[in-house]
Amino acid sequence: QVQLVESGGGLVQPGGALRLSCAASGSISSVNDMAWYRQTPGKEREFVGRIRWSGGNWYSADSVKGRFTISRDNAKNTVYLQMNMLKPEDTAVYICHLDAGTGGRRRLYWGQGTQVTVSS
Repeated sequence: QVQLVESGGGLVQPGGALRLSCAASGSISSVNDMAWYRQTPGKEREFVGRIRWSGGNWYSADSVKGRFTISRDNAKNTVYLQMNMLKPEDTAVYICHLDAGTGGRRRLYWGQGTQVTVSS
């Protein structure tokens, strides 16, 4: 069984910063990539960014480009989302996504999400 545990969300003022973490644990034989999505009530889940486990290349959505950075710790199977210059429109539940090999198969997993609120 594989678990994803997100942390680091909270309330921050516009222009502030937060760092989210997502740790994957369980029967993981290999990680292909990890990603962040976000969701607000009444809207579709929105892609934020993704990082390839091999090589560490990452890319992000245009809406967060230049403000958000994704990094990883291979040894801990953990992905980070550094969010700077936060705006009220960044308010959402941020959800971690894992693409990994488990039990000899490629599988996809979602975390439960962590709330980020940007407000003065």
